[in-house]
Amino acid sequence: MSAANAFADAPAAPSPRRRGFRRFMGDRAATAGLMTLVAIALVCGLGPLLSPHAYDQVFRDYVKVPPSLVAHPTAEEQSRIADRIAARAQATASVASADGGARLTLQAPTPIDETAVLDALSRSNASADPRIVAREDENRRLVVEAGLRREYFPLGADSNGRDLLTRMLIGGRVSLLVGALASAVALVIGVLYGAVAGYSGGRLDAVMMRVVDILYALPFVFFVILLIVTFGRHFVLVFLAIGAVEWLDMARIVRGQALSLKRQDYVLAAEALGASAGGVLVRHIVPNLIGPVIAYLTLIAARVILLESFLSFLGLGVQEPMTSLGALIADGARNIEDAPGMLIFPAALLSLLLFALSLIGEGLRDAVDPRRR
Repeated sequence: MSAANAFADAPAAPSPRRRGFRRFMGDRAATAGLMTLVAIALVCGLGPLLSPHAYDQVFRDYVKVPPSLVAHPTAEEQSRIADRIAARAQATASVASADGGARLTLQAPTPIDETAVLDALSRSNASADPRIVAREDENRRLVVEAGLRREYFPLGADSNGRDLLTRMLIGGRVSLLVGALASAVALVIGVLYGAVAGYSGGRLDAVMMRVVDILYALPFVFFVILLIVTFGRHFVLVFLAIGAVEWLDMARIVRGQALSLKRQDYVLAAEALGASAGGVLVRHIVPNLIGPVIAYLTLIAARVILLESFLSFLGLGVQEPMTSLGALIADGARNIEDAPGMLIFPAALLSLLLFALSLIGEGLRDAVDPRRR
């Protein structure tokens, strides 16, 4: 076999992208972070659709119930509900089980208002189809039977009696969405701005970077408050405000990379062949920035989610009845003594999400590191 044929039959070397992908998949920590992020996204995306409770559904009878796999209402909760209804009717009450439901016996020194009792039971989250089965002593003694609505709250309920698990899934979905959209805003603006500044150089670069320095000096929270006062509270403003700040870091990183890339031989050759500045940016500068940009983008996503949580914690983020992880943590902090799970569970989900993004970012940074090629 000739040397030419042997060279022709030799397997092609893997591309830099494929080598980087292999390095990333070979990083166990980064792979674990990626699998965790995908799992969180799937659970938060599909979980609320499968939950029997809406995120804004209020259960007045189950305010701040602790995490449990036991069906509600429990015997203690049935007695408490019966006592509340009896107090309205100025009567005494006793509860007993009856054919899979409950039998409520009310007794008072004066006639009991049947309509008020049935209305109170109908509005209760625990009973279904209440009906009077016995009237005695001129309505001074009523026997009412009702079915029981079995509800489950694996992570408990919040201070308004809403299912914490469903609200956590909605909060995770909102945080992920804000992180993705704000990161996309930072990516588009930061890459274009930084690439143009770094490749142009000279006075244009100096002017563009002084604009970045001025925007850095503006207080972020004041900027968000100004947006909310001007345009009102809206979900879109959250990621617009965060994206309007986070692109500054991206622009600086891209500018530094563009300054080094514009001195490369292939860029100088393209300029010598008459390529326009826009053509060089689109065909040579920006494509060679993708690796470092993607690695840094995961870190920006984590910062964006943390910023959104901070704004929601201050009451400047998403508004009720919508929620986010930051809003849930703020609510949990206010009720930590009565219901510590309201703080522990959302904080654990936020920590897990940020940790997964950090692992992915570290793995991508190592995968695109030119010293490892």
